[in-house]
Amino acid sequence: MSELRKDPVIGRWVVIATERKFRPSDFSSPTETQQEAFCPFCPGNEDKTPAEIFAKRPSLTAPNSTGWEVRVVPNKFPALRIEGELNKRGVGMYDMMNGIGAHEVIIETPGHKTGAGENIDIKNYSMETMTNIIETYQMRCIDLKKDSRFRYILVFKNFGKEAGASLSHPHSQLIATPVVPKRVKEELMGSKWYYEYRERCVWCDIINQEIDSGKRIVAQNESFLVTAPFASRFPFELSIMPFRHSPDFEEITAKERGSLAEIMLEIFKKISQGLNSPSYNFMLHTAPSRYPRPGYWQTIEKDYHWHIEIMPRLVKQGGFEWGTGFYINPTPPEEVADFLKSLNV
Repeated sequence: MSELRKDPVIGRWVVIATERKFRPSDFSSPTETQQEAFCPFCPGNEDKTPAEIFAKRPSLTAPNSTGWEVRVVPNKFPALRIEGELNKRGVGMYDMMNGIGAHEVIIETPGHKTGAGENIDIKNYSMETMTNIIETYQMRCIDLKKDSRFRYILVFKNFGKEAGASLSHPHSQLIATPVVPKRVKEELMGSKWYYEYRERCVWCDIINQEIDSGKRIVAQNESFLVTAPFASRFPFELSIMPFRHSPDFEEITAKERGSLAEIMLEIFKKISQGLNSPSYNFMLHTAPSRYPRPGYWQTIEKDYHWHIEIMPRLVKQGGFEWGTGFYINPTPPEEVADFLKSLNV
């Protein structure tokens, strides 16, 4: 079983997941032909994955058979496992617990390649497909938040080798953890501090500031704003923020699902066209599950604002970045916004 171990200096939790050393492509670089020799996510291979947890099946076909539009299965090589108890314990000065959580794969579409032989990605999706995927994210978050062992749920997508994808069939992932990750906790505490100082949501203020400025807006519709963040860490880093204040992604309405699908299709078409289909990661940051505790959770409904971060993998981090936590970004976000806005998709 995996273990969670806590760094005693900075409070960061690390997952020691020995089973994932058997994951495809972790320690080798197979050719594309080798990778595509067999795809467990393609229709007809449902018996080659763990039994599905959830699926959108418009024709009411049987579970674990063909006829699905979106399919969710447990990760065959999970970072965290859903079975068992946390068993929090100390080993001398060190804190650790069992690697309990959930690790799911969202197989986004039955299709794998376009007619031209290109790997299908978000830029190829229809509105219906993208909306179905967003609704699936929502349904899985709602379900997993019922488990009191889990404190945080992260939905993310790795596209391309440089972004950490080991299979090219279009998919995203979800991991539920028994602790709030340090990176997320920093956002939460920063949001709390800003609210205590100004009695306003920092994310709502960012939205208003960016609209007033107009310099870093890439796209917007009736429900969402896409910007190149003022202090972007990476070239072409983007942030998608809902206009309606809400800490929890799973509270998204049907109308907002459609608006989010619309703007995501626009943005990923621009990224693909302007940057020649780069590898990328996107992460959905939402508020953690709330349990009775003093202090922080008392204001989270007012101070936190869910959002999506998009990071094309155009540069690599070196010793300075790893050693200091600083980032060196050679592309000003204002230029990013101008460039992406100029593309017609």
